[in-house]
Amino acid sequence: MKPQDFLAAIETQEVQPFYLFCPCKSPSGRTESFEPLLAQEVIQCAVDRFVEPSLRDLAYSVFYADEADPRDIAGTANTVPFLSEKRLVVVQRAEAYLSENTAKPILHYLENPAETTLLIFVANQIDRRSKFYKFFDKAGTVVECGELKKSEIASWARGKINSQGKSITPEALEKLVDRSGTRLSDIYNSIQIVCAYVGENEKIQLSDVETACSSVRDEEIWALTDAIAASDTSRALRVLHEILDAGTHEMQILGSINWLLESAYALAANNTSSKKLHSFAAEKIRPLARKIPLKKFPAAFSLCMETDLMLRTTGTNKTLAYLALELLIVKLSAPRTRAAAETPNSSYSP
Repeated sequence: MKPQDFLAAIETQEVQPFYLFCPCKSPSGRTESFEPLLAQEVIQCAVDRFVEPSLRDLAYSVFYADEADPRDIAGTANTVPFLSEKRLVVVQRAEAYLSENTAKPILHYLENPAETTLLIFVANQIDRRSKFYKFFDKAGTVVECGELKKSEIASWARGKINSQGKSITPEALEKLVDRSGTRLSDIYNSIQIVCAYVGENEKIQLSDVETACSSVRDEEIWALTDAIAASDTSRALRVLHEILDAGTHEMQILGSINWLLESAYALAANNTSSKKLHSFAAEKIRPLARKIPLKKFPAAFSLCMETDLMLRTTGTNKTLAYLALELLIVKLSAPRTRAAAETPNSSYSP
Protein backbone atom coordinates (compact mmCIF):
# COMPACT_ATOMS: atom_id res chain seq x y z
CA MET A 1 0.00 0.00 0.00
CA LYS A 2 1.22 3.49 -0.89
CA PRO A 3 0.52 6.69 1.09
CA GLN A 4 -2.09 7.75 -1.49
CA ASP A 5 -3.97 4.47 -0.90
CA PHE A 6 -4.10 5.25 2.83
CA LEU A 7 -5.37 8.77 2.06
CA ALA A 8 -8.07 7.32 -0.16
CA ALA A 9 -9.17 5.00 2.66
CA ILE A 10 -9.44 8.00 4.98
CA GLU A 11 -11.62 9.87 2.51
CA THR A 12 -14.02 6.95 2.12
CA GLN A 13 -13.83 6.13 5.87
CA GLU A 14 -12.88 2.56 5.00
CA VAL A 15 -9.89 2.51 7.32
CA GLN A 16 -8.63 -0.61 9.05
CA PRO A 17 -8.03 -0.49 12.82
CA PHE A 18 -4.22 -0.58 12.49
CA TYR A 19 -1.45 0.35 10.02
CA LEU A 20 2.32 0.12 9.79
CA PHE A 21 4.25 2.93 8.06
CA CYS A 22 7.70 1.66 7.09
CA PRO A 23 10.51 1.91 4.49
CA CYS A 24 9.86 1.06 0.88
CA LYS A 25 11.77 -1.75 -0.76
CA SER A 26 13.63 -0.78 -3.92
CA PRO A 27 12.85 -2.61 -7.19
CA SER A 28 16.17 -4.46 -6.90
CA GLY A 29 15.27 -5.57 -3.39
CA ARG A 30 18.73 -4.70 -2.11
CA THR A 31 18.09 -1.33 -0.51
CA GLU A 32 15.28 0.44 1.32
CA SER A 33 14.37 4.08 1.70
CA PHE A 34 12.12 5.87 4.17
CA GLU A 35 10.75 9.40 4.04
CA PRO A 36 9.65 10.31 7.58
CA LEU A 37 8.18 13.70 6.63
CA LEU A 38 5.91 12.04 4.06
CA ALA A 39 4.68 9.62 6.73
CA GLN A 40 4.16 12.51 9.12
CA GLU A 41 2.11 14.49 6.60
CA VAL A 42 -0.09 11.52 5.73
CA ILE A 43 -0.71 10.71 9.40
CA GLN A 44 -1.58 14.35 10.04
CA CYS A 45 -4.31 14.00 7.42
CA ALA A 46 -5.77 11.15 9.49
CA VAL A 47 -5.60 13.28 12.63
CA ASP A 48 -7.37 16.16 10.87
CA ARG A 49 -10.02 13.80 9.47
CA PHE A 50 -10.96 11.92 12.63
CA VAL A 51 -10.15 14.15 15.62
CA GLU A 52 -11.42 17.69 16.12
CA PRO A 53 -8.69 20.14 17.23
CA SER A 54 -10.50 20.86 20.50
CA LEU A 55 -10.60 17.12 21.36
CA ARG A 56 -7.02 16.12 20.56
CA ASP A 57 -5.94 16.08 24.19
CA LEU A 58 -8.66 13.50 24.78
CA ALA A 59 -8.60 11.38 21.63
CA TYR A 60 -5.10 11.64 20.15
CA SER A 61 -1.98 10.08 21.68
CA VAL A 62 1.64 9.72 20.54
CA PHE A 63 3.99 7.10 22.02
CA TYR A 64 7.61 6.11 21.41
CA ALA A 65 7.99 2.35 21.24
CA ASP A 66 11.48 2.33 22.72
CA GLU A 67 10.32 4.29 25.78
CA ALA A 68 6.66 3.41 26.45
CA ASP A 69 5.37 0.20 28.01
CA PRO A 70 3.54 -1.67 25.19
CA ARG A 71 0.82 -2.58 27.69
CA ASP A 72 0.12 1.13 28.20
CA ILE A 73 -0.17 1.58 24.43
CA ALA A 74 -2.60 -1.35 24.18
CA GLY A 75 -4.58 0.02 27.11
CA THR A 76 -4.91 3.43 25.50
CA ALA A 77 -5.94 1.87 22.18
CA ASN A 78 -8.65 -0.10 23.98
CA THR A 79 -10.11 3.06 25.54
CA VAL A 80 -13.33 4.29 23.93
CA PRO A 81 -12.91 7.86 22.57
CA PHE A 82 -14.76 10.66 24.33
CA LEU A 83 -16.87 12.89 22.08
CA SER A 84 -14.79 11.90 19.06
CA GLU A 85 -15.45 9.71 16.04
CA LYS A 86 -12.26 7.74 16.63
CA ARG A 87 -9.35 7.53 19.00
CA LEU A 88 -6.09 7.93 17.11
CA VAL A 89 -2.89 6.46 18.56
CA VAL A 90 0.48 6.91 16.84
CA VAL A 91 3.50 4.84 17.91
CA GLN A 92 6.83 6.20 16.67
CA ARG A 93 10.10 4.22 16.46
CA ALA A 94 8.11 1.00 16.11
CA GLU A 95 11.22 -0.90 15.00
CA ALA A 96 11.50 -1.73 18.72
CA TYR A 97 8.78 -4.33 18.09
CA LEU A 98 10.90 -6.35 15.71
CA SER A 99 11.75 -8.30 18.85
CA GLU A 100 8.91 -10.77 19.36
CA ASN A 101 9.15 -10.62 23.16
CA THR A 102 8.80 -6.85 23.16
CA ALA A 103 5.94 -6.98 20.68
CA LYS A 104 3.82 -9.56 22.56
CA PRO A 105 1.33 -7.13 24.20
CA ILE A 106 0.95 -5.26 20.90
CA LEU A 107 0.41 -8.43 18.87
CA HIS A 108 -2.13 -9.59 21.44
CA TYR A 109 -4.06 -6.32 20.99
CA LEU A 110 -3.89 -6.52 17.19
CA GLU A 111 -5.61 -9.92 17.26
CA ASN A 112 -8.73 -8.21 18.61
CA PRO A 113 -8.41 -4.45 18.02
CA ALA A 114 -10.92 -1.82 19.13
CA GLU A 115 -13.16 -0.72 16.27
CA THR A 116 -13.19 2.86 17.56
CA THR A 117 -9.38 3.23 17.45
CA LEU A 118 -7.03 3.89 14.57
CA LEU A 119 -3.61 2.64 15.69
CA ILE A 120 -0.65 3.68 13.52
CA PHE A 121 2.92 2.43 13.90
CA VAL A 122 5.86 4.22 12.29
CA ALA A 123 9.08 2.22 11.85
CA ASN A 124 12.23 3.83 10.42
CA GLN A 125 13.55 0.38 9.56
CA ILE A 126 11.89 -3.00 9.25
CA ASP A 127 12.66 -6.70 9.12
CA ARG A 128 10.14 -8.34 6.80
CA ARG A 129 10.86 -11.71 8.42
CA SER A 130 9.61 -10.51 11.82
CA LYS A 131 6.28 -11.60 13.24
CA PHE A 132 5.40 -7.93 13.78
CA TYR A 133 5.77 -7.04 10.10
CA LYS A 134 4.09 -10.23 8.87
CA PHE A 135 0.98 -9.44 10.93
CA PHE A 136 0.44 -6.15 9.06
CA ASP A 137 1.46 -7.62 5.73
CA LYS A 138 -1.15 -10.37 6.05
CA ALA A 139 -3.79 -7.79 6.96
CA GLY A 140 -2.81 -5.61 3.98
CA THR A 141 -2.12 -2.59 6.20
CA VAL A 142 1.56 -1.93 5.45
CA VAL A 143 2.05 1.61 4.13
CA GLU A 144 5.42 1.96 2.38
CA CYS A 145 6.80 5.51 2.59
CA GLY A 146 9.87 5.58 0.39
CA GLU A 147 11.77 8.56 -0.94
CA LEU A 148 9.99 10.40 -3.75
CA LYS A 149 11.22 10.53 -7.34
CA LYS A 150 12.78 13.81 -8.46
CA SER A 151 9.67 14.79 -10.44
CA GLU A 152 7.50 14.06 -7.39
CA ILE A 153 9.84 16.06 -5.15
CA ALA A 154 9.57 19.08 -7.44
CA SER A 155 5.77 18.85 -7.41
CA TRP A 156 5.75 18.50 -3.62
CA ALA A 157 8.07 21.49 -3.20
CA ARG A 158 6.00 23.67 -5.53
CA GLY A 159 2.89 22.80 -3.54
CA LYS A 160 4.55 23.85 -0.27
CA ILE A 161 5.68 27.13 -1.82
CA ASN A 162 2.21 27.83 -3.24
CA SER A 163 0.67 27.14 0.18
CA GLN A 164 2.68 30.10 1.49
CA GLY A 165 1.17 32.40 -1.13
CA LYS A 166 4.23 32.40 -3.38
CA SER A 167 5.25 31.03 -6.77
CA ILE A 168 8.63 29.95 -8.08
CA THR A 169 10.20 29.91 -11.53
CA PRO A 170 11.07 26.48 -13.02
CA GLU A 171 14.82 27.17 -12.95
CA ALA A 172 14.63 28.36 -9.33
CA LEU A 173 12.71 25.25 -8.34
CA GLU A 174 15.25 23.01 -10.05
CA LYS A 175 18.12 24.78 -8.28
CA LEU A 176 16.37 24.55 -4.90
CA VAL A 177 15.87 20.79 -5.24
CA ASP A 178 19.41 20.25 -6.52
CA ARG A 179 20.91 22.12 -3.56
CA SER A 180 18.66 20.53 -0.96
CA GLY A 181 18.93 16.85 -1.92
CA THR A 182 16.19 14.23 -1.86
CA ARG A 183 15.07 14.34 1.79
CA LEU A 184 11.81 16.28 2.18
CA SER A 185 12.83 17.74 5.55
CA ASP A 186 15.91 19.34 3.97
CA ILE A 187 13.87 20.65 1.04
CA TYR A 188 11.20 22.03 3.37
CA ASN A 189 13.89 23.80 5.38
CA SER A 190 15.24 25.38 2.17
CA ILE A 191 11.71 26.49 1.23
CA GLN A 192 11.30 28.20 4.60
CA ILE A 193 14.66 29.92 4.16
CA VAL A 194 13.99 31.26 0.68
CA CYS A 195 10.42 32.34 1.54
CA ALA A 196 11.75 34.28 4.52
CA TYR A 197 14.45 35.77 2.30
CA VAL A 198 12.10 37.13 -0.38
CA GLY A 199 9.80 38.65 2.23
CA GLU A 200 6.69 40.18 0.66
CA ASN A 201 7.75 39.35 -2.89
CA GLU A 202 5.34 36.78 -4.28
CA LYS A 203 7.66 35.21 -6.87
CA ILE A 204 10.88 33.35 -6.09
CA GLN A 205 13.60 33.81 -8.70
CA LEU A 206 16.75 31.80 -9.37
CA SER A 207 18.91 34.53 -7.80
CA ASP A 208 16.84 34.28 -4.59
CA VAL A 209 17.57 30.57 -4.26
CA GLU A 210 21.26 31.03 -5.07
CA THR A 211 21.62 33.71 -2.38
CA ALA A 212 19.35 32.37 0.38
CA CYS A 213 20.24 28.68 0.10
CA SER A 214 24.00 28.95 -0.09
CA SER A 215 25.46 25.98 1.76
CA VAL A 216 27.24 26.29 5.07
CA ARG A 217 30.82 25.24 4.35
CA ASP A 218 31.75 21.74 5.53
CA GLU A 219 34.73 22.90 7.57
CA GLU A 220 32.55 25.34 9.53
CA ILE A 221 29.94 22.67 10.27
CA TRP A 222 32.58 20.21 11.48
CA ALA A 223 34.18 22.89 13.64
CA LEU A 224 30.79 23.57 15.21
CA THR A 225 30.19 19.83 15.67
CA ASP A 226 33.57 19.35 17.37
CA ALA A 227 32.98 22.26 19.74
CA ILE A 228 29.49 21.08 20.79
CA ALA A 229 30.69 17.49 21.26
CA ALA A 230 33.60 18.73 23.38
CA SER A 231 31.25 20.92 25.47
CA ASP A 232 33.40 23.91 24.49
CA THR A 233 30.71 26.59 24.58
CA SER A 234 33.07 29.50 23.90
CA ARG A 235 34.49 27.88 20.79
CA ALA A 236 31.03 26.83 19.58
CA LEU A 237 29.75 30.40 19.88
CA ARG A 238 32.85 31.73 18.12
CA VAL A 239 32.28 29.37 15.18
CA LEU A 240 28.60 30.33 15.10
CA HIS A 241 29.51 34.02 14.84
CA GLU A 242 32.00 33.27 12.06
CA ILE A 243 29.26 31.52 10.09
CA LEU A 244 26.84 34.41 10.68
CA ASP A 245 29.47 37.00 9.76
CA ALA A 246 29.96 35.18 6.44
CA GLY A 247 26.36 36.11 5.60
CA THR A 248 24.77 32.68 6.07
CA HIS A 249 21.01 32.86 6.70
CA GLU A 250 19.91 31.95 10.24
CA MET A 251 17.46 29.30 8.99
CA GLN A 252 20.22 27.65 6.94
CA ILE A 253 22.37 27.37 10.09
CA LEU A 254 19.46 25.92 12.04
CA GLY A 255 18.86 23.41 9.25
CA SER A 256 22.50 22.30 9.44
CA ILE A 257 22.29 21.91 13.23
CA ASN A 258 19.09 19.89 12.89
CA TRP A 259 20.81 17.65 10.31
CA LEU A 260 23.70 17.10 12.74
CA LEU A 261 21.28 16.07 15.50
CA GLU A 262 19.31 13.75 13.19
CA SER A 263 22.55 12.11 12.06
CA ALA A 264 23.84 11.82 15.63
CA TYR A 265 20.56 10.22 16.72
CA ALA A 266 20.76 7.72 13.85
CA LEU A 267 24.27 6.75 14.98
CA ALA A 268 23.32 6.60 18.66
CA ALA A 269 20.31 4.39 17.91
CA ASN A 270 22.28 2.28 15.40
CA ASN A 271 19.69 3.30 12.82
CA THR A 272 22.01 4.03 9.92
CA SER A 273 19.56 2.80 7.28
CA SER A 274 17.35 5.87 7.64
CA LYS A 275 20.28 8.28 7.55
CA LYS A 276 22.90 7.27 4.98
CA LEU A 277 26.19 8.84 6.11
CA HIS A 278 29.54 8.92 4.42
CA SER A 279 32.16 7.25 6.63
CA PHE A 280 33.94 10.60 7.11
CA ALA A 281 30.72 12.31 8.24
CA ALA A 282 29.89 9.40 10.55
CA GLU A 283 33.28 9.66 12.29
CA LYS A 284 32.93 13.43 12.70
CA ILE A 285 29.42 13.12 14.15
CA ARG A 286 30.07 10.09 16.40
CA PRO A 287 31.44 12.18 19.34
CA LEU A 288 28.22 14.21 19.29
CA ALA A 289 26.21 10.98 19.33
CA ARG A 290 28.17 9.87 22.41
CA LYS A 291 27.72 13.21 24.17
CA ILE A 292 23.92 13.33 24.00
CA PRO A 293 22.10 10.52 25.90
CA LEU A 294 19.74 8.62 23.61
CA LYS A 295 16.70 9.55 25.71
CA LYS A 296 17.63 13.22 25.44
CA PHE A 297 17.43 13.46 21.66
CA PRO A 298 13.65 14.21 21.60
CA ALA A 299 14.31 17.18 23.92
CA ALA A 300 17.19 18.31 21.67
CA PHE A 301 14.88 18.20 18.65
CA SER A 302 12.32 20.21 20.63
CA LEU A 303 15.00 22.84 21.22
CA CYS A 304 15.46 23.13 17.45
CA MET A 305 11.70 23.47 16.97
CA GLU A 306 11.57 26.22 19.61
CA THR A 307 14.46 28.01 17.91
CA ASP A 308 12.70 27.66 14.56
CA LEU A 309 9.61 29.35 16.04
CA MET A 310 11.74 32.12 17.54
CA LEU A 311 13.42 32.76 14.18
CA ARG A 312 10.06 32.96 12.41
CA THR A 313 8.72 35.51 14.92
CA THR A 314 11.76 37.81 14.97
CA GLY A 315 11.09 39.13 11.47
CA THR A 316 14.01 41.25 10.30
CA ASN A 317 15.41 41.75 13.81
CA LYS A 318 18.89 40.23 13.41
CA THR A 319 19.79 40.78 17.08
CA LEU A 320 16.93 38.56 18.27
CA ALA A 321 17.64 35.98 15.56
CA TYR A 322 21.29 35.76 16.59
CA LEU A 323 20.27 35.48 20.24
CA ALA A 324 17.95 32.56 19.44
CA LEU A 325 20.81 30.65 17.76
CA GLU A 326 23.22 31.52 20.57
CA LEU A 327 20.81 30.12 23.17
CA LEU A 328 20.49 26.90 21.16
CA ILE A 329 24.28 26.50 20.90
CA VAL A 330 24.79 27.21 24.62
CA LYS A 331 22.25 24.52 25.58
CA LEU A 332 23.56 21.92 23.13
CA SER A 333 27.18 22.43 24.15
CA ALA A 334 26.52 22.28 27.90
CA PRO A 335 28.61 19.58 29.65
CA ARG A 336 26.95 16.20 30.03
CA THR A 337 25.97 15.22 33.58
CA ARG A 338 25.33 11.72 34.84
CA ALA A 339 22.07 12.67 36.57
CA ALA A 340 20.66 14.23 33.42
CA ALA A 341 21.64 11.21 31.34
CA GLU A 342 19.71 8.92 33.66
CA THR A 343 16.64 11.15 33.99
CA PRO A 344 14.64 11.60 30.79
CA ASN A 345 12.33 14.63 30.82
CA SER A 346 10.90 17.24 28.51
CA SER A 347 13.76 19.69 29.00
CA TYR A 348 17.20 19.34 27.47
CA SER A 349 20.20 18.91 29.72
CA PRO A 350 22.94 16.56 28.48
